[in-house]
Amino acid sequence: MVEVQYVEYDAIHRENFVYDIPNGLDAWLLVFAQTPAIFMVDEKYVRYPANTITLFKPKQRIYYCACEDRYSNDWIRFTTDEIFVRTTRFPGAVPMTINNQEKEYHRLFQLMSYEAERNTNTSALVIGKLLEIMFLKINELVEDQSRTRVTSTLQELRSDIYQHPDEKWTLQFMASKLNISSGHLASSYKRAFGVSCMADVINSRINLAKKYLLNSNHTIAEIAELCGYQSPEHFDRQFRAVTNYTPSRFRADLAFLNNISILTQNK
Repeated sequence: MVEVQYVEYDAIHRENFVYDIPNGLDAWLLVFAQTPAIFMVDEKYVRYPANTITLFKPKQRIYYCACEDRYSNDWIRFTTDEIFVRTTRFPGAVPMTINNQEKEYHRLFQLMSYEAERNTNTSALVIGKLLEIMFLKINELVEDQSRTRVTSTLQELRSDIYQHPDEKWTLQFMASKLNISSGHLASSYKRAFGVSCMADVINSRINLAKKYLLNSNHTIAEIAELCGYQSPEHFDRQFRAVTNYTPSRFRADLAFLNNISILTQNK
C-alpha cells in the first residue's frame, strides 16, 4: 500500500530556492524537475538540465536547488511497502533525464495531485496505481539508459581493439576493463556487432600483420610479437585460418605482384 504524505503539481519557486535535508526523510521522495536545477550527487554539486526525475530513498541525503531565476517541479512524498518501489532499479539521488516523455510524467503527477485533493475512499488506491505506472516507466528508462551506456562502452572497447591490436587481449582481460563478467561481455558484444570480441581481436591483428608483411623488413617472428602473438606458430595458424596463406607466402606473393606492377609501369 502507498500512503501519500504530500503531493504537489507545478510547484513554482524563486531563484533562491534550496531544499537541503542532510539526514533525509522518513519517507520516499520522487521529484520531477521541469526546469534546470543543481543536485548533490556523490558529494558534488551537479547542474542538470530541465526534465529530470530523481528518487530519494528514506534516510538518504537530499539536496537540490534552483540554478536560474525560476524553478518548477512536481513531487510526491510517500511511505510504502510495495515491491515495485522497494525493488526499483532507479538509483537513489541520481537524476535521470526524461526528454520526450516529460508530458507523460507531468500528467501522472497532475492526476495524483488531483486524487489527493479529492481525498475519497478510493483516492489512495488510485494514487498507488498511478505511482506504479510511473515506476514501470522509470524502470524502462533505467534499462534504456543502461543499454545505451553498455553500447557506448562496447564501441570504445572495439575501437581500442583495432587501434591497439598488439595488446594482450583475452576475454577475461576485456571483461575486467569493463567491470562485467566474461559471459556478459561475450553475449553483449556479439549482440551489438554481430561478431565475437575475440574475432575482432584476430581480425585487427591480421590486418596489422598484413601491413608489416607488406611495408617492413621485420621477420615473421618479430611481426608475430608486434601483433600480440605469444608464438610465431600461433600467428601462423591464425593467419592461415583467416587468409588461406602462410605469412611468408603472403609476403612473397605481394612482393611478386608489386614487382610486376613496377615493371608494367616502367614500360
